[in-house]
This record gives sequence, C-alpha cells and structure tokens, in this order.
Amino acid sequence: MAGDGRGARAPLLECGGHAQPHKAPAARCCLWLASHINVRKCVAGVMLLSVLTIFFYTYYVTVPLTSLVWRDRVPRPLSQCSLLASDQHARDHTSDARLRIDAKVLVIVESAYSRLGRDIAELLVANRIRYKVEVAGKSLPVLTTLDKELLDKYCREYSVGVVGFATPGEETLVGAQLKGFPLFMHTNLRLKDATLNSASPVLRLSRAGETAWGALPGEHWTVFRANSTTYEPVAWAMRQNEYGSSEDRVPLATVIQDHGRLDGVQRVLFGSGLQFWLHRLLFLDALSYLSHGQLSLSLDRWILVDIDDIFVGERGTRLHEEDVSALLASQAALQRLVSGFRFNLGFSAKYYHHGTPLENRGDDALLRHREHFTWFCHMWNHQQPHLYSNVSQLEAEMMLNKQFAIEHGIPTNSCYSVSPHHSGVYPVHEPLYEAWRKVWDVRVTSTEEYPHLRPARLRRGFRHRGVMVLPRQTCGLFTHTLLLERYPGGRQRLDRSIQGGELFQTVINNPINIFMTHMSNYGNDRLALYTFESVVKFLRCWTNVRLASAPPLALANKYFQLRPDELNPLWGNPCDDPRHRRIWSKSKWCETLPRVLVIGPQKTGSTALYTFLSMHPALVANLPSPTTYEELQFFNNNNYLKGLDWYLNFFPASLGNSTQMSFEKSATYFDGELVPRRAHALLPTAKIIAILISPSKRAYSWYQHIRSHGDPVAKNYTFHTIITANDSAPKMLKDLRNRCLNPGKYSHHLERWLAEYSAHQLHVLDGSLLRAEPAAAMNALQKFLKLTPHVDYNKLLKYDPKKGFFCQVTSGEKTKCLGKSKGRIYPPMEERSAKFLKRYYTPHNAALSKLLVRLGRPVPQWLKDELSNG
Repeated sequence: MAGDGRGARAPLLECGGHAQPHKAPAARCCLWLASHINVRKCVAGVMLLSVLTIFFYTYYVTVPLTSLVWRDRVPRPLSQCSLLASDQHARDHTSDARLRIDAKVLVIVESAYSRLGRDIAELLVANRIRYKVEVAGKSLPVLTTLDKELLDKYCREYSVGVVGFATPGEETLVGAQLKGFPLFMHTNLRLKDATLNSASPVLRLSRAGETAWGALPGEHWTVFRANSTTYEPVAWAMRQNEYGSSEDRVPLATVIQDHGRLDGVQRVLFGSGLQFWLHRLLFLDALSYLSHGQLSLSLDRWILVDIDDIFVGERGTRLHEEDVSALLASQAALQRLVSGFRFNLGFSAKYYHHGTPLENRGDDALLRHREHFTWFCHMWNHQQPHLYSNVSQLEAEMMLNKQFAIEHGIPTNSCYSVSPHHSGVYPVHEPLYEAWRKVWDVRVTSTEEYPHLRPARLRRGFRHRGVMVLPRQTCGLFTHTLLLERYPGGRQRLDRSIQGGELFQTVINNPINIFMTHMSNYGNDRLALYTFESVVKFLRCWTNVRLASAPPLALANKYFQLRPDELNPLWGNPCDDPRHRRIWSKSKWCETLPRVLVIGPQKTGSTALYTFLSMHPALVANLPSPTTYEELQFFNNNNYLKGLDWYLNFFPASLGNSTQMSFEKSATYFDGELVPRRAHALLPTAKIIAILISPSKRAYSWYQHIRSHGDPVAKNYTFHTIITANDSAPKMLKDLRNRCLNPGKYSHHLERWLAEYSAHQLHVLDGSLLRAEPAAAMNALQKFLKLTPHVDYNKLLKYDPKKGFFCQVTSGEKTKCLGKSKGRIYPPMEERSAKFLKRYYTPHNAALSKLLVRLGRPVPQWLKDELSNG
C-alpha cells in the first residue's frame, strides 16, 4: 500500500459511542396501542389519560479523538463485540391474550406540531404499522376530564397496552395514572452510559449485553425507582454532573415495564423521547410485547450491496489488485455474519482497461475472481437510457456489454440490471424496459426515485412490463465520497449513521435493503468496506436481527410476497420533481397532461358536457381511443398499467407551449375505488367536474343503456329483479345490481374524491340544469375553470325538438346532435321500482344534501324533491 496515495483512517470503536446533546423544541405526546381505532365511541372522554409531556433532544454519537488508533493507513471496521461469539434467542411475544381485532396504534398528541408525535408517526410509517393521530382538545377531551378507572377498564377489557413518554415538572400519565403506586420519579437529569436489562420480557428486537458509552441526548431525563415487583427496568443509565463525571454509581431506570399486577394494565414508560437510538428499538419492542405479538416485526433482514460502475472511474480513483484482495477478504468476513452474502458487481465494459497500469491490473484481478461475485449489466458506456430515443439504440449498446460478458466469462443470467442515475426506471422510459427484457431478460431492477427520493421511509416498489422495481436505499456512499476525510460532514457523521443512526435504522426499518455503492468507494481508503463491516457488526451487537443475502430475483419475489399491495404502480407527474425532470426523456411533455377531469358518473350527461366543453376555444379534448372513443378510462382499469407514455399519447404535444389546456372525460372515474388517489398522484392541481342527476333515474337509464347494447343479464332480467336481488342471488345478478346501484351513492364517492382533492377543485354540476338550461350551467362552469374568453353558449346551442335536448349549432338553423344512443325514450319505470329506489337512496341523498351544504354549494331541485315526503 505504500506510495499509492491511499488515505488512512482510524477504526470505529466498540459498540458504544459518545454523544453530544443538541437541543430541539419541546413537544408533548403519548401513544396508545389500541385494538379499536374508533375508541372514542367506546370510552368517550378518557383517551387523554395517556397524554404525556416530553422534552427531547437530538442525539449524535461521536468518537473521542484520544481513542483513535491507526493501522495500515486503512480504516478498520467496528471491533467485534462480545455478543458475536454466542447468539441470544429473541423472545416470541405471541400469547393467548390476543387483541380483539387487528392491532392498530393510536397516537395522542397535545399539539399538531409535536416533534415527538412526528417521530412516532415516521417510525410507524417506516415499519408499515397502522396508526391514527389524535390531537388533544380537538377530537379528544382535555387532560383534566380524563377518568383513570374508565381508561383502566377499557385497557383490561380489550387487552390494550399503553406506551408512555414521561416529562419532568408536570402532572402526567406517569404521575397521575400511577399515583399511589410505589413508584418514584426523578426529573431534569443528565445521563450517560446506557445498558439494557437482558432479563426484560419486552426485549425482542433489542439485544442486551453491551453499553452505549457516553452522554445520552438531552438534559431533562426522567428516571424511575420502584420497590414493587409490578415494575421492572428495561433500560438503565448512569447519572452525570455537568463535567461528565459520575455522581451516583447506582444505575437509574430510564425505561420501565409495568406488569400490571396492581391494576391489570400493562405499560412501558420511557424517560425521554425517540432521539436516543436505543429508544427506537425499545419502542418497537414495546409495541410487539403489548400487542401480544400482533405487531411483532420479523427479525429477518436481507441485504444486497450493489457495486455500480465496475471499470468506470477517473484515473487515480480505480481499484488496484490489493483492493480486489481486500474486497474478497471483506466479503469473506461478511459472509460469516450475513448468510449467503456476495457483492453484486454492475459493469460498464466500454471502460475496461481505461485506467493506469496499476488500475488495469485491478480490472484483470476482478475478472480472475469473477466467480466469487455476482454480476449484473449496468450500461456499456454508462450513458443515461432516457437519452436514447428508440429501442434499437439501447439494444445495440446492451449487446456490446453482453458480448464482453460472454468473452470474459461473466455470468449473464442474473435477471437484474440497474441504469445509470436511475434514468429510465422511474420516471419510466418504455424503451429501456423493452430492451432490458429482450437482451438481458431483466426481471428485477431497483431505484431510490419511486415515488420520490425523500423521505426514504416512503420509498416503495412496483412492477411494470414484467420488471419488478425494488426500492433502493442509500448508505451515504456516492461517486464523490472516495475517502473518509472527504465524507460529507466528516467521519463523525458517518460513525453516527452506523452507530444507531440513519444507516443502522435503515436496516432495522426495511426487511429488504438494496444499497447502491460505486467502485471507487472500494479503492482509495476502502470507505465502503469500512462502512458495511461496521454496520453489520453494530447490528449484531445491539439487535437480534438475522442478516442474510440472496440474488436479486429471489429478493424481489420475497419483497412482493411481503408487500403485495405495491405491485401496481402509482404514477406521479415527473414535471413536479426537479430530479425526475432531469432523468426523464426530453421528448416527453408533461405540461400537456389534462388540467380538467370530467368524472361522470355514467348516464348523467357526461357526453353532452364533453361536447360542450370541446366548443370552448381555451379547451382541448383528448384524442379519441380506438376502443373507448372519447373516453380514455386510464385511471380505473388495465390502461393504467400501460404506463404514463400510453396516457400522454392522447394529448397533443403542442399544448406544452399553448395558452389552451386539455381535458379528459371518463364517466367510469366517479365511483372507481382507486381512481381519486391515482388521479391526484398524477394531476394534483386538476379541476374535477362531477355531474349528478336523480340516482333513481340514473340507475334506470344505465340499465336500459346496457340492455340496448346486448348485455345478457340485463336482457334476461327485469330492472326490478336486478335492483332487488339479494345476496343469495346468482353472482352475475348481484354484480349487475351493484354496478347499477352503487354509482348513485353520490356522497360516498364524492367524499373519496374530497379525501384527495380540496373542495375548491371540485365542481358539482346539476345534470338536470345542464339538460334544461345548458347555457346557464356552462356559464357557472366557465367561472369555476376561470376560462377566457367567456363564451356565450346561447349562441352555440339550440334545442332540438326531435332529440329532446340541446344540440350544437353548426350553420344557420342546422344543429349537430349526439348519436342515436343518446336521448332514447325508454318505457316508464315501474312504480314499485321507483318506490324501492326512493327508500334505497334516501339515506344517501340525505348525506349528499348535508355534504353540499357543508361545501357551500346549492342543493339541486331534484335532490330536494327526492328528500320530500311527497
């Protein structure tokens, strides 16, 4: 190593570390582990007994400069802790005392701005634990109205446990609920040197035996002392004075478990918030224990380390032969701790032998030891795929890389690939997926970009065109972090990330972790080897997780077994994210996406409205679909899985530089369960137009419509038979009944849209007014859409007595009306059917009326008539 210019850094020390407190704003919060989210209905006025006030501070782990040890000018990973020699058995919290229904967590905060509340919610989201947040004094009573006996009764009846966070200086849950119990609290303390109680039944994910040396975050800790067998310490720490020396050699309990022997309620109480990394582990263990195992996280963690840019890099930064030897040695060391571990090498063959003579020998060393690694295709010349305009160019580039692999004995059957800079993966560039499947049979890739880079806890997977896209995690190692001394924020920041910080928590919170690194991170002072060996050993020190690795295809199958709800993508607008805009093809124009959606429902006049909107010079309709005509039906059926490119093709690219805006109408959007969320993800600023008529008339019109189009069930059954079918009827009859009646539950579907869009984005159009007075209806709509110029629809529309509705004026007195299927005259509805529908829709119509009043919208006359007693 002498003379090669490679940096030298000291080792990361034992499992413990030293901390420097960093103050953060105070907040108040508590958490309930509840079997019923709607607890207020059962125990109204008691939930705030679990509200606690907490002061907490940011925690940073540092290493004292006096303890640095240098060896061989290369940083050593974390030293092996004592627990690595013998495994501990993680506890199984599953018991017969099950919660009544699926476990949920209710988080009660005193303020919507509670920092601790946000920390709790973020941790729950990261681990896919269902929860609900309630703010004290709004949806719940204030603290002084709480009744301990009623709360305790609820907890005992439903096997509900309480997790509390104590605060000094106030009457809190710890003080109020445990008043009279043999428990003493001391507050406003500064602590150091945390340890865990290996005998505590709460521990599962957390592993006892080591000491987290150094100051704990903050100066306002609460500690507990108990002289009763009902309380058991979970964690201890030592007290320190302002100079950092110990004042009291007696360990103080910072987290305790109340076994519930005095009042039948089990609790876990924390003397501080979640800024201390050990508390995050113990918090997850507390949820597991108090839910009787129903909220237990799996202890299995899968890790794949991709090394991108093999053969790529500037001269002077690439691997030497000794770096390859170190890579193999580190892999062997990791294999003893991570079952099946292998580094996964992604190569761009164009740059093979483009380094110095020493670096070229490093390239050769990688190929000599190729069977010790797994391999995947990067890109031949490291070019971003979205810059290629067609599939043929991408295929030619990929074939060059594949030919190189065949000539040098590199395996080509991994079914995995990663593109440079995430380009083409998300936002999706269709030619990349086509070329991948054709040349490399790619079935798995990974990206940090879906749905967005940050926050990392919201990264998800999806599947597109047969390729499974896994969420990739970051470890802080990028192309510019070649040496430890150049690490952004310095060595202390990296060590904090490893010792309970971001990298450590990433593995804890994600069952499957794919880390992207770069070849140069493994040369120079071998920063990547230091990072991964250290974090793996720290995980073994402090947790009972079982670390393993597997090939990408196996990991992908395992991921979607765990997350089947993520298989279908949720397309966002690339133009809303600067990073996405940079890695999306410049030939795409997301400015052409519609800014107006007409959502139906069917048989309310949506086609007429589509025609009227098309007459306005400021609006441009989508191009017709060859199968569904003017309706694209993108958001509610399989067309959505065809991708964003498919949708964009129906909107003229010229709109990107136009004052006009495009609109789309699909009447099936209104009652589609997934449609509002999908639409908002892609079109968050769109204006939404719903058209409503009498739901009874709508149902009858829809039945007659599908009957005239040859629907076999509608042709064989009367309208009354269909709408009155019970649950014992044949499935095809029940399905038709639901399709006929469900869209008319207007308030239910509008509430779903309002959960995604704000009220000022929604226009509820009276379909009866549109039919009788279209000019008046269109005037109100123009005002809602803020269209210019204002169009006088009295001059554009004329009533046609033959059709029975208004039609477009073409020239002179001539009109152009909708097709033969529009405006049909059906036989009148049977009276018994009308009476049945009036009863059926009365509660839904009442809910709609209340909704419209709440929104400040007029209640249409047809709705008033249906709610009348006449």
